[in-house]
Amino acid sequence: MSVVYQRVALIGLGLIASSMFWAIKRGGLAEEVTGFARTPETRATAREIGLCDRVCDTVAGAVEGADLVVLCVPVGAMGSVAAEIAPHLKPGATVTDVGSVKRAVIDAVAPHLPDGVHFVPAHPLAGTEHSGPRSGFAELFDNRWCLLVPAEGTDIEAVANLRKLWEGMGANVDEMDPEHHDLVLAVTSHTPHLIAYTMVGVADDLGRVTDSEVIKYSAAGFRDFTRIAASDPTMWRDVFLSNKEATLEILGRFTEELFALQRAIRTGDGDHLHDYFSRTRAIRRGIIEAGQDVDAPNFGRGKAQV
Repeated sequence: MSVVYQRVALIGLGLIASSMFWAIKRGGLAEEVTGFARTPETRATAREIGLCDRVCDTVAGAVEGADLVVLCVPVGAMGSVAAEIAPHLKPGATVTDVGSVKRAVIDAVAPHLPDGVHFVPAHPLAGTEHSGPRSGFAELFDNRWCLLVPAEGTDIEAVANLRKLWEGMGANVDEMDPEHHDLVLAVTSHTPHLIAYTMVGVADDLGRVTDSEVIKYSAAGFRDFTRIAASDPTMWRDVFLSNKEATLEILGRFTEELFALQRAIRTGDGDHLHDYFSRTRAIRRGIIEAGQDVDAPNFGRGKAQV
């Protein structure tokens, strides 16, 4: 790969930003990557592990002269960070983000950006339950999707360069409008996380099943709920508050489906259950065929991870 940007600034140094840095370095996609994190502890960790070519103690110092600025902060903090960096942005620079909600981020960020700065919102559909600067790795985006959500009239070259960066980091890239993005993600990510948090909470509240039993016998499906529910609480609080309408719509549909399954179990309607499970099983096969997971035993985890 060739250099796409001379200087990239990563604002926030958690899982996504740290993975971006290692993937950029792997692909030789930028001459220099600067970084900034809010806490001195995170900045010290980043310096210790060699995360970023230069870790700055101010957000202004990180974005100064950057051709691309990536906002890797919780969705609820995007607006205030945009306001803080706006006076220091290089004319002609591109600002992007990695938030999993798009309409709210666009509304929060766009008003702060000066004329001549291009805003190309983005969302890499990749992650783990881990967070922090040590959690990143170059392969995180390989064969995963990154959705770009440029506004109508956005500079074509700015969009093309960001696409080139994400493809250089191993991702498949698609474009989508913000409302549709938020609905799709409510189905594929946001509501499943809410259900996982709920199921783990139910187990915690159910006095007749002890904590030790929940932990010891969790291989029966509960384990994967806990993996999802271990995700960063600040990030997910902001996601649900920022994508309220779409999440509530999908949650309503989920509740209706759940009631229908309850009725089938109560009335002994085995045909309904079998048909429903057959249909949902086909979706799982489609995910595997699309290369978004592996058809391996133990939920795709190797022995060392169990």
